[in-house]
Amino acid sequence: MDKEPDSVIAEFLTECKSYHLFRLTKFYQDRLEQAIEGGVDGVSSLLTYKRIFSGKEHSEITELAEKGNRADSSKLLLDLVMEKGCQALRVLWESFINMRHRLPKLDKMLKEIQEHGSDPIYYMDIVRSSSEIPSHLKDFLFSFDVSVTNIENHFLTVLIEGVQQKHKETLRAQTETLRVNTILIKEKEKIFQLIDQYAELTVISTVRERTLVEHELLARGRDHEEWREKHLRHELEKIRTDQLFYSSFSHRKSNSGSSAVVSGVPGIGKTTIIQKIVYDWAIGKIYPQFQFVFSFKFRDLNTINCEISLRNLILDQYPYFGNVIGDVWKNPAGLLFIFDGLDEFKDSIDFSDSRRSTQSPLMCTDPERYCEVSDIVYSLIQHKLLPGCSVLVTSRPTALRLLEKAEISVWAEILGFVGDERKEYFNRVFEDQIVAAAVFKHVEENMMLYTMCYNPSYCWILSLSLGPFFTEKNRKQQQVPKTITQLYSYYIYNILKNHGREIKDPRNALRKLGEMAFTGVSEKKLVFRNGDLIQYSLQPSQFLSGFMMELLERENSVHSVVYTFPHLTIQEFVAALAQFLIAHPKNIQNLLREAHSKEDGRFEIFLRFVAGLSSPQSTHPLENFLGSFHHQTTCDVIEWMKKTLIRLAGSGMGSTGKRSLLTMLHCLFESQNKALAQATVGSVKTLNFDELRLTPVDCEVLSHVIGFSDSMKELTLQKCYTQCEGLQRLASVLHKCHILRLSDNNLGNSGVRLLCSALKNPDCKTERLE
Repeated sequence: MDKEPDSVIAEFLTECKSYHLFRLTKFYQDRLEQAIEGGVDGVSSLLTYKRIFSGKEHSEITELAEKGNRADSSKLLLDLVMEKGCQALRVLWESFINMRHRLPKLDKMLKEIQEHGSDPIYYMDIVRSSSEIPSHLKDFLFSFDVSVTNIENHFLTVLIEGVQQKHKETLRAQTETLRVNTILIKEKEKIFQLIDQYAELTVISTVRERTLVEHELLARGRDHEEWREKHLRHELEKIRTDQLFYSSFSHRKSNSGSSAVVSGVPGIGKTTIIQKIVYDWAIGKIYPQFQFVFSFKFRDLNTINCEISLRNLILDQYPYFGNVIGDVWKNPAGLLFIFDGLDEFKDSIDFSDSRRSTQSPLMCTDPERYCEVSDIVYSLIQHKLLPGCSVLVTSRPTALRLLEKAEISVWAEILGFVGDERKEYFNRVFEDQIVAAAVFKHVEENMMLYTMCYNPSYCWILSLSLGPFFTEKNRKQQQVPKTITQLYSYYIYNILKNHGREIKDPRNALRKLGEMAFTGVSEKKLVFRNGDLIQYSLQPSQFLSGFMMELLERENSVHSVVYTFPHLTIQEFVAALAQFLIAHPKNIQNLLREAHSKEDGRFEIFLRFVAGLSSPQSTHPLENFLGSFHHQTTCDVIEWMKKTLIRLAGSGMGSTGKRSLLTMLHCLFESQNKALAQATVGSVKTLNFDELRLTPVDCEVLSHVIGFSDSMKELTLQKCYTQCEGLQRLASVLHKCHILRLSDNNLGNSGVRLLCSALKNPDCKTERLE
């Protein structure tokens, strides 16, 4: 009969020697600090009751917690216990057993310890064995023996250390600066020192499961607030980049090596985090156990169209390894291989059991052997090639399915900016802190913009678009954009202002560029080649470089240029803009109808931008450079919105229909067309979005829509996960609804108070609340 989990841990603690208990606590300390944040008062009370803490120490800990500094509080608690010796540690772990079911992170850790069997110390030694004294340094310690063999070893060690120093200097030079695209003609690229510009991102030690059927940027934006506030505090553990290998987060129990995956949506900072990891290793800040780090981009590997060996893959990038590469293989535990951007890899890598059994001859087990690039990557991750080495892979969430069967030790996901990290980003971007504060204040006051600011790329676009409003004297504050379409219009306006004189007909060039962008959106295509430019009568130019980034790709040792928009949302905006610049537009209503019918979300942002561009507030700045927009196109877009809104608002529907209606309400918001809103939703008496996940931004849009109704008969938002944050956006219009259905939304005390305040409104028409 299996023992109860608590009895297994209790038995282990009873038998555990003092030194081992100290090591166990030290090993898990970073995670314990996070795990007990929610119950630090209770742990401190138990330790005080057992006379481990004095009343004064208990007060210091609880005062920090009461002030909201729970991270500092839990750190202080653990530091105090570590100073007090063995008995204090035993009482601490006993308190963990008592409180595990109240603290999900703590419970998860205790389950991990239990899974490691009767001796967790053995597992801990496996994980840490490679990180304490790198084997190349152990070799060096014995290199002064006078025997001939050891003299040879000594010279070899000195040679390898010389190459290591050269390698670190090379990587440091490659990674110490951060290059960011601008919209200025005189300064297309801004170059920052990485350590000055790098803003910390929140990374969690798991990958959230959710089918991404929508635009990736939006999909994460929709649930970001909930994850940030609730799950980071209670369930999700933060992980630092120096904990991806040889830490308590590792799930493997062998010493054959470790593979880690870092996931994140486009623009979230995956490549920049890799750059920071490589830089920190090169300057000796992290991972001293790794003798060498080799970093590759899948985008570059795509250009290799023949079989290649791992040896040549390295020598192509780092030729100075020529004389020692054979000796480097002898210490695989000292090697870290990084592969950035799995989602961009042209070949599919199969990690399934069927491949292991049927394709074993294709497995690459020798670094000197010629194989397909995909076989080399597969064999490194699966520890068939250079067993003992470590591998780090980054990917968008949509490509993670490729790694489901892979032998991964650590899964992590970049959440992006959380809380004050957003503000810190704007402070770093703008040298003038007064401008930084003004831009951030505007963003913070506009929920539509603020919620998207978890993504660094989006923050950069905001900075480029909004900066001039707070630095140029002739810009009026009331013109500052409030919708996403207005924001992107000013982004393009600033490009045209700096690049418009370089071309005779910017309208025609932008129309062609937009047509190519639309094809890309339709086909989910992000990278364009010279053949694509020729197809749309475009030529590489100073003007084009204002809109697209040039990337170098190597093909058969020849470097060629490919093009991509700085961000997918920019591609979608330019695609939408082209619809208004076509000289003889075809039936745009058919195009919009077809785009809206696609359920995979590829056109969702495109449709919002088209709707937004029907507003004079969005098009006015662009008309200075592009001329008047086609009036008939604007009328057709408004007519399409009107027909679609009336049809969707007046019909009962399932989840797909509810999502379609919500998309159209976002389009209506972007259009800022009060007459259209009054004609379409002004007479709507019932809105039902039950069981559809709604974000604060969605709630902001609903509030805008309900504001056009004199009286709403029913508003049903059951199981919409709105929470207090979403209800706050709706608070100003709730009193208009005769029947309110808000159950199962985890509103909390704050949400209930908001609801009570709305019901006290003198004009309140609510008769029933469910």
